[in-house]
Amino acid sequence: VFSFRKLWAFTGPGFLMSIAYLDPGNIESDLQSGAVAGFKLLWVLLSATVLGLLLQRLAARLGVVTGMHLAEVCHRQYPKVPRIILWLMVELAIIGSDMQEVIGSAIAFNLLSAGRIPLWGGVLITIIDTFFFLFLDKYVGLRKLEAFFGFLITIMALTFGYEYVTVKPDQGQLLKGMFVPMCQGCGSSQLQQAVGIVGAVIMPHNIYLHSALVKSRQINRSDKREVREANKYFFIEACVALFISFLINVFVVSVFAEAFYGQTNQEVMLCCSITASPVTHRGQGMPSLENLGSLRLNCGGGVVLGCYFGPAALYIWAIGILAAGQSSTMTGTYSGQFVMEGFLNLSWSRFARVILTRSIAITPTLLVAVFQDVEHLTGMNDFLNVLQSLQLPFALIPILTFTSLRPLMNDFTNGIGWKIAGGFVILGICLINMYFVVVYVSTLGHVALYILAGALCLAYLSFVAYLTWLCLITLGVSFLDCGSTVRIKQLVFHEEQLTSES
Repeated sequence: VFSFRKLWAFTGPGFLMSIAYLDPGNIESDLQSGAVAGFKLLWVLLSATVLGLLLQRLAARLGVVTGMHLAEVCHRQYPKVPRIILWLMVELAIIGSDMQEVIGSAIAFNLLSAGRIPLWGGVLITIIDTFFFLFLDKYVGLRKLEAFFGFLITIMALTFGYEYVTVKPDQGQLLKGMFVPMCQGCGSSQLQQAVGIVGAVIMPHNIYLHSALVKSRQINRSDKREVREANKYFFIEACVALFISFLINVFVVSVFAEAFYGQTNQEVMLCCSITASPVTHRGQGMPSLENLGSLRLNCGGGVVLGCYFGPAALYIWAIGILAAGQSSTMTGTYSGQFVMEGFLNLSWSRFARVILTRSIAITPTLLVAVFQDVEHLTGMNDFLNVLQSLQLPFALIPILTFTSLRPLMNDFTNGIGWKIAGGFVILGICLINMYFVVVYVSTLGHVALYILAGALCLAYLSFVAYLTWLCLITLGVSFLDCGSTVRIKQLVFHEEQLTSES
């Protein structure tokens, strides 16, 4: 029997998880998608969100059933060398996401101050805000912190919803783009943008995060009925949270699809030159008119909205970007702590962990903000979204492997449908990544860079193949078994016996 009271008790982890679907990297991907392809890639956004929901379901089930999060299971089941490599890959994804949060917050401060706060100043401010959230986490409590992030999601919904109502997108084209899986007249730029959407929406470290967040609720794991009930309510909560995040992403795509798709640089510059907008009275650090034709997180997302729809649109957009950057700050902090503690069996304070990861994220961002212009800073988001996409197999393969392992999951093991669908998802993502790498490498234009990229690709594909080999054996392809995976299964079974006996 469904109970709203029980749903409320389990509400929290899913909304914290959904923040990763609304970080500045996603907003950047959304506006680029609308500006480059109009409404034509909305079906990719919808598909990626549904796929993300199914993967988050597996992550939550792993945490609920086993009482361990994904990084802890990887530590127990993978040999030392692959485990360290896997940890480094996930850490790379976390640092990349942290850089996007820093960039988004810095740009928001720059826009809200009409350029009076330079980009490098905004980057430095983001150091302080992280410790503010750590203070809230320690002295206010998890439930109130979850409510605060729910408030930030509400701000994003209201601000980006305001832009949506102001622009009034074509609803017919919106529905067609969302439910008709085609992209007529699309070329390589639209295809690359579609890949970027997948990398921005499905965050690899978010799989690890969700499997850990569900452990915040007390569950009697010896009672199958209670475990099944927890799985149900966590899944319902995730559905609601990701539906809200999807609507917010649709707002952003639709605004830029309706207002800017097909616009030329000259048209944009002409509009800004004759409009009494903040760009005509910009402070130091605001982009120049010559750069406005490139619709990015700052230029297209802020100043051009101000040109077309007035100053209110600019500042409301900036508030939404600030909420996105601030809300995703703490999820990155949580992810980093869970991943480090799980993979290395090493307990660090959140304070020390934040000092390490945010220092790594801020250093290159600060250098670009000081010595380059805003275009280079916002352009980093494109590369970081690609980086997230390349890291996806290092979350998807382990989560499918371990949720398909009967000695670990018992009656909650993946069925044959989940195993087949998961296998095709991983294969599709790997093929997309290979395509994107080929496209990127072809633009390098130097023999030495070709050789370096080839070596890195070979190492990357070799490690993905190793993880896939273990996963296929777990899925039932027994002829690939050379003995190591059998020992892994026995180890899990032995640990469960010890737990039940104690």
